[in-house]
Amino acid sequence: MNLFAKNTKHLRVHGSVAPGFEEVEAQFQENFERRGELGAACAVYYQGAKVVDLWGGCCHSETRAPWEEDTLILVFSATKGLASMTLAVALSRGLIDYEERVSTYWPEFAQQGKEKITVQQLLSHQAGLCLTDVPVDAAMLGNPDGLAELLARQKPLWEPGTKYAYHAFTLGWYEGELIRRVDPQHRTLGRFFQDEIAMPLGLEFYIGLPVEVPESRIARLKFPSPLDYFFRTNNLSRPFLSSMARRKSLAARAFTHAKDFDPRDRAFLALENPAFTGIGQVRSMARAYSAFATGGRELGITSRTLAALTGPPVPPTCGMYDEMLRGDVAFSLGYIRPCPNLKFGFSDKAFGTPGAGGSFGFADPDAEVGFAYAPNRMGLFLFDDPREKALRKTFYQCLENLPENEAKRAA
Repeated sequence: MNLFAKNTKHLRVHGSVAPGFEEVEAQFQENFERRGELGAACAVYYQGAKVVDLWGGCCHSETRAPWEEDTLILVFSATKGLASMTLAVALSRGLIDYEERVSTYWPEFAQQGKEKITVQQLLSHQAGLCLTDVPVDAAMLGNPDGLAELLARQKPLWEPGTKYAYHAFTLGWYEGELIRRVDPQHRTLGRFFQDEIAMPLGLEFYIGLPVEVPESRIARLKFPSPLDYFFRTNNLSRPFLSSMARRKSLAARAFTHAKDFDPRDRAFLALENPAFTGIGQVRSMARAYSAFATGGRELGITSRTLAALTGPPVPPTCGMYDEMLRGDVAFSLGYIRPCPNLKFGFSDKAFGTPGAGGSFGFADPDAEVGFAYAPNRMGLFLFDDPREKALRKTFYQCLENLPENEAKRAA
């Protein structure tokens, strides 16, 4: 590996890249020089080996404290990918079935027209349960039994299975209750993730931030300014942002029904929110996806589970348009899949989750790649944040140019 530490306009960049991937490091520096990066990290595993491990800039815009090797970052909805890994582990152990009805595992769920909703539909943002009639606050998040009662009483906004509507917050709450129901130990999703995924793989990633983690290790987020809404977005994001500005729109209602959410509040981050408050090292995200991209043997993932995760998404009957995000998407089993609005990986078998601000993690089984990136300067792109996309695109260009891959093409 090529170890280095370089100054980029007074922002120090650190890390290592394997031979053949030097251009990824160059693009990482370009992010600071030309794309407004403040602090960030990127890690990539290829065929089970770490080939990119980069970090740099500031983890705090005011103190200018540097982003360290062990800095942790809140990744918002990129959390969904790691949370959904717990369901994949449960499937591999025979605890749950994607094709089974949710009410089989959670009888109280079978009310208000939810009787026939399958686990697959719920995880694929097709259940019409993207918000709750009663606002969810911190006290309720700390009471799993009370939250489960509220979720069970919720009525779908439309017939399940007919439309996509991104379950920005609620997906994690429903996943959490499913794990509690099917796990013989009745662990929370955050605990299940630590025991069954993080510990076996040696990850530092938390769904529910431990009190012992010092504040100095957590990157402080820099939120967009009013001007960013005009100059730091793209055509794909603008319909969603416009919808968010209308108080009674579906997007505005869904993104404001979780009360007391402050990403700077340690007490709130200590609560489990499996859809949006995962905090960890970026290389841990890449390592987790790498385990799935290379067959999942380390976690006991079965071939049936991998076939489900990589198989073609089953779209809702009304098509791929998402009522929340205001554009066409492809969701499946807790993940976004390659589609015209977001192309990633070597094939359509890739799966991952982007997060607010620009974070993204994914597995590419055909290339045996686990990729992750996260910044602390929040962007406003639904997908394809220019900083992340530059790194992803450059990595795959490097991958195609490796001698062994050139030889395959020549053959």
